[in-house]
Amino acid sequence: MSAKNTVFGLKGNIVYSKTPMQLEICENGYLVCEEGKVKGVYPALPDTYAGIPVKDYGDRLLIPGLSDLHVHAPQYAFRGLGMDMELLEWLETNTFPEEAKYRDLDYAKKAYGIFAENLRKSATTRACIFATVHREATLYLMDQLEKAGLRTMVGKVNMDRNCPDYLSEASARSSAEETKLWLEDVKSRAYHNTMPILTPRFIPSCTDELMKLLKEIQTETGLPVQSHLSENYGEISWVQELCPESEFYGDAYDRFGLFGNDVKTVMAHCVHSDAREIARMKANGVFVAHCPESNMNLASGVAPIRTYLDEGLHVGLGSDVAGGSTENLFLAMAHAIQASKLRWRLKDDSLKPLTLPETFYMATKGGGAFFGKVGSFEEGYDLDLIVLDDARLKHPQQLSIEQRLERMVYLADEREIHAKYVAGEQLF
Repeated sequence: MSAKNTVFGLKGNIVYSKTPMQLEICENGYLVCEEGKVKGVYPALPDTYAGIPVKDYGDRLLIPGLSDLHVHAPQYAFRGLGMDMELLEWLETNTFPEEAKYRDLDYAKKAYGIFAENLRKSATTRACIFATVHREATLYLMDQLEKAGLRTMVGKVNMDRNCPDYLSEASARSSAEETKLWLEDVKSRAYHNTMPILTPRFIPSCTDELMKLLKEIQTETGLPVQSHLSENYGEISWVQELCPESEFYGDAYDRFGLFGNDVKTVMAHCVHSDAREIARMKANGVFVAHCPESNMNLASGVAPIRTYLDEGLHVGLGSDVAGGSTENLFLAMAHAIQASKLRWRLKDDSLKPLTLPETFYMATKGGGAFFGKVGSFEEGYDLDLIVLDDARLKHPQQLSIEQRLERMVYLADEREIHAKYVAGEQLF
């Protein structure tokens, strides 16, 4: 089945979100897709659609595809290593030496081939992805993701200070020129599934001149922006030293016009955002990419996601490989719940732990909103869909559909993914 089949139906146990508060469940129901868009979910197939091709997935679960709002493709090669370090030491010891290898296109082809293949097998259908400063390697990554059929935003990273000489770009001007050349190459390739996103790594690695030049590029192109925000206490203090005129970390982006408003922006982590930063993110419509496993692994802390949800911020999930050890966003959901419980118990008992419906919403509709009408089975949404087969996970008791989904959050990996659709196209 694909978008080329103008109208088709899928049958199974359908689960999706309209709001963060509860799951929408249609047992043994029908989902109708027309030209890649959801037409509706029905307990019985309407007469209007009599005769359309229907794929019956039996007792399996049909859920929206998951959106990963923050993942570093070049770090996939060393996931699971260096987890006893904090952020800034980890960057110097693991990240920068590894990313430097991507100047060698042969190495990049091996590493990115593995990343793209495994992401294709996962439950992720949309992703915001950091590459490296290397233009050719970034283009190769985009080529592989285009072939994989996933809908992704990929960024050539910008860095012109506070990183090793072997990785730093020569100047703000040369970094901006490389970015322009990269965008010209992207345009010439006429990608369908993959698009560019501007990627200043974070404020400490980008001079004011570079940020100004990136804003000029953003104004010319209308591209979205991704970066890091308030991940670690040391990083926040560093930003204050580098940008003493800024009111807070997010303000250091905002004064260059790269923090929401008319620029679609996603900021990873936001572990230690204060009331001023939260208010600015809300006012500017900035998306938060919550990366719970990475924040625990790198001793950054636990973001106050309950506050963000209550304030009405846009919140999605990120794997943040290799700060996070896996691209499996089911585990990101589980980690989000677990981390919120630790925060509630150990730091602030006024913020109730996250629930399954809330984390499911963040992984689907919440994060999917960064890509448009994505992450739900409401009418008009792109049909991104995962078919889950939990037959391997045997159990003696009768389980409800919601209980079966909860077990998937804690127990599923690529073995449970029976089929995958992106924008109405069946990948497998």
